[in-house]
This record gives sequence, structure tokens and C-alpha cells, in this order.
Amino acid sequence: MQVIFVVALIAIVSFLLYGINSKKSQAVLTELPPSYKTILEQQVAFYQALDEAEKKRFEKKMAAFLSNITIEGIRTTVEDIDRVFIAASAVIPIFAFPDWQYNNLTNVLLYPEHFNQEFDMEGNEKPVMGMVGTGYMNHKMILSKPALQEGFQNKTDKNNTAIHEFVHLLDKLDGDIDGVPEVLLQQQYTIPWIQLMHTEITDILKNRSDINPYGATSKSEFFAVAAEYFFEKPLQFQKKHPELFTMMQQIFGTKVSST
Repeated sequence: MQVIFVVALIAIVSFLLYGINSKKSQAVLTELPPSYKTILEQQVAFYQALDEAEKKRFEKKMAAFLSNITIEGIRTTVEDIDRVFIAASAVIPIFAFPDWQYNNLTNVLLYPEHFNQEFDMEGNEKPVMGMVGTGYMNHKMILSKPALQEGFQNKTDKNNTAIHEFVHLLDKLDGDIDGVPEVLLQQQYTIPWIQLMHTEITDILKNRSDINPYGATSKSEFFAVAAEYFFEKPLQFQKKHPELFTMMQQIFGTKVSST
């Protein structure tokens, strides 16, 4: 009986390993399909501002993300444009860091609409557009499909839900989502960053800022909201918040185009 159990266990493990390896080999992208590049050229402003060499590097990082992260549609179909927007949102905050990967993410779950804190789409109260999972949902991100697409297709606002959630993931790499991304922020900038956040949140609360008021709910939300603004409207952000703009460049290690 013991021999049979061992043989069965080996067979199960072998099957699982084969399935995992097979799935990974099927998902590996060496380069993006032409249709993905077309979407980037038409819809993603950050990509459009890059030179040709940087575009190639951006595409390579997107391909690596799509090869390692599973994107699942929950009661919806994941389309090419969804994959492009999710992967681009992942790459934009880490573009300046070579070989960076999201080791704290395995799956992105795409919902057909907004949802509540229990990931439920039923009922009238569905205020959540995106969320980084915790507990049994750890290593997962949940995104509303309409919010994902709105983040790139609305050219006039300062919001991008998917970038917001990927910034939360970066913030979480040191163990806490607290608005202080220790893995990105050089130590000498930590205290000035905390002080600057406090000042900016105070300005939001006193209606003296054009930063999304949601950023005043906590330091973690301020960091994510400010990052959305930084990447979506860099020229406007630099003009209205020059000190914050400079600090965000230090954090993300990138000179986003302000022209």
C-alpha cells in the first residue's frame, strides 16, 4: 500500500510540474504581436513619448510581464487591449529599473464592472475599481475592465486605476502599503518624502490642491494617486507641484516627459 501511495504521489507531482512547465512555455512571449504594438502607438501616451530604442525596451518588459503573470477574465473575456493596458500599467512605474519583476504578483483578475470590498459585483454598492489582494487573495490584483480602459482612453483626466494598483504593489514590496516605498526610495529622501506627503495631504484637505481628494484618505493612497497624476499628466503635474514632481522622479528613477 505504501509503495502504491508513493508511486501515486510521484505521478501527481510529475503531472503538476508538467502542467506548470507546459503552461509557462505556452505563455512565453519573445516579442509583442504587431496588434499589441498598434494599441501602444494609438493609446498609451507614455510609450508614444519614448524613442525607438526605449520603445523596444518597453515592449520587452511587457512581454516578460505577460509571460509570467496570468490574466484571467471573471465573467468577462480578456481582450488584446486589456492585456496591453494591464502590461503597460505594470511596466510604466518600473520602466527605469532593469530586469525588475513583480515577485508579489501571480494573477490579475479582470472583472466586467466595479465591485465591492468582498469582490462581489452584485448589489448597488460597487465603489471599487481596483484592488491589491490580501489574505487568501494575496499575490492577486483585481481590476474593473471599464476602469482599466478608462485609464488610457480618457486623455483629459489625471487618473489611471491600473497604474494606481501597480504602485500599491511596489509600495507593498517592503512589507507594508504605507506610502513609503522603501525599495525605491533612497534612505536620505525618506523623511523629506514623508514631510512632503503630509504637506500635500493638508493642502488637499483645505481644498488648495488639484490632486484627487482620495489621496487624502491615507499616505498609501496619496502615493498611488500622485503617481497616477505624475505619469498621466507630467507637464501639468510639474507646473502645479514642482517639489512633488522632483521627488517622484527620484522615487521612480525616471525622467517622464514634461513636454
